[in-house]
Amino acid sequence: MSHADGATTVEGAVLSSMRKVALAGFVGSVIEFYDFYIYGTAAALVFPTVFFPDLSPAAASLASLATFAAAFIARPLGAVIFGHFGDRWGRKKTLVATLLIMGLSTVAVGCVPSAASIGVVAPIIILVLRLLQGISVGGEWSGAALLAAEYAPPGERGKWGMAVQLGPALSMALASAVFLGVNLTVGESSPAFLSWGWRIPFLVSAVLIGVALWVRLGIEETPVFREHQQSRPTEPAPLMAVMREQWRRILAASASVVAVFAFVFMGSVYLTGYANTHVGLSRTWILAAGVAGGLVMMVTVALSGHLSDRFGRRRMITTGLGVALPWSFAVLPMIDTGSPAWFIAAIAGTFAIVGLAYGPVAAFLPETFPTRYRYTGTGIAFNTAGILGGAVPPLIAVPLLTAYGSLAIGCMLAILTILSLAGVAALPDTCTHRALHTIGT
Repeated sequence: MSHADGATTVEGAVLSSMRKVALAGFVGSVIEFYDFYIYGTAAALVFPTVFFPDLSPAAASLASLATFAAAFIARPLGAVIFGHFGDRWGRKKTLVATLLIMGLSTVAVGCVPSAASIGVVAPIIILVLRLLQGISVGGEWSGAALLAAEYAPPGERGKWGMAVQLGPALSMALASAVFLGVNLTVGESSPAFLSWGWRIPFLVSAVLIGVALWVRLGIEETPVFREHQQSRPTEPAPLMAVMREQWRRILAASASVVAVFAFVFMGSVYLTGYANTHVGLSRTWILAAGVAGGLVMMVTVALSGHLSDRFGRRRMITTGLGVALPWSFAVLPMIDTGSPAWFIAAIAGTFAIVGLAYGPVAAFLPETFPTRYRYTGTGIAFNTAGILGGAVPPLIAVPLLTAYGSLAIGCMLAILTILSLAGVAALPDTCTHRALHTIGT
């Protein structure tokens, strides 16, 4: 065999391996975030009636959104737990555990009786399951991002890490499409939808878990982690080490993605409920907008992830955030027109912008921390941002709207965007062509 043939064979093997890893990260991310998004959709459209029937509509919506927000409080805990095991025992085993916990919790949500059947126990069970979802997701994204980043060749981490970022985008479209299908077949105002129709998207998750497990069990541990294990002992206390040595970097990395969380969950949860209760749009239009938003986000995630290998992570993330700043003040007036077309444009535009800022993040954050505590550092930074960006805005949007009007919501989004711009500016542009095991050391 000639040298050229040997080189071609090696390149083919690397490409095949990367495709398998990218698929593992993508499929697992789709399942995890599908489970997360269907809860958000149900929390906005169904849970106030099913689990909080004795409260006023406003109080029921707030209580339902509070259970949604609880998962964000649990996500940093999940980052610590699974980050510890991921940095000590490996990425693959940890990702299998996060997938199982999320999947079983989601299926269980679909089986919880209504408050009319078992009273206050129902929302308590929902809250516990939601916390388990949060703990699971807290370890999922960072592990999937590391899986892609630690396998990818230097100079291609944005390209392959983008596969992980496509998961949340597709899962949002998938969750909205499944709810839309149920909505159209069962009927959005029928007793059947509130009784059992809303449960179908949760129960469907049981089928998807098997697919994701099959893919993830078929991959090996990342070469960067294997090399680290062979060359030096694993970090006995990853959390203590990263907090002692790089707490400033964790704060900056967390701030850099706060606005991404804010736009994602304001778009998929708060604006969904707002369009239904304040503007009077039907669930059909709202769910159709969710499908459109997820598909558009996939396009901009892929574009931004690829371009970040050429132009740098910071430039692409900053571009997305720069567009988000004026968009903060435009999105709610578009929805207030009451036009379904403008609503779809508002949601699709929001998620197009999110994709620009989010595409490079699966390469940007892993490149920020050394291998010995990369899982922990990446997970804490990403999931701490989820509290300020994902949990808080949908909750305070209701009182902000009541007290100050829609302009206050635009100001809130703009402030969070400026915070993210400051976080990105405080971090070095990561080394796109440098071997990952040498970064941060």
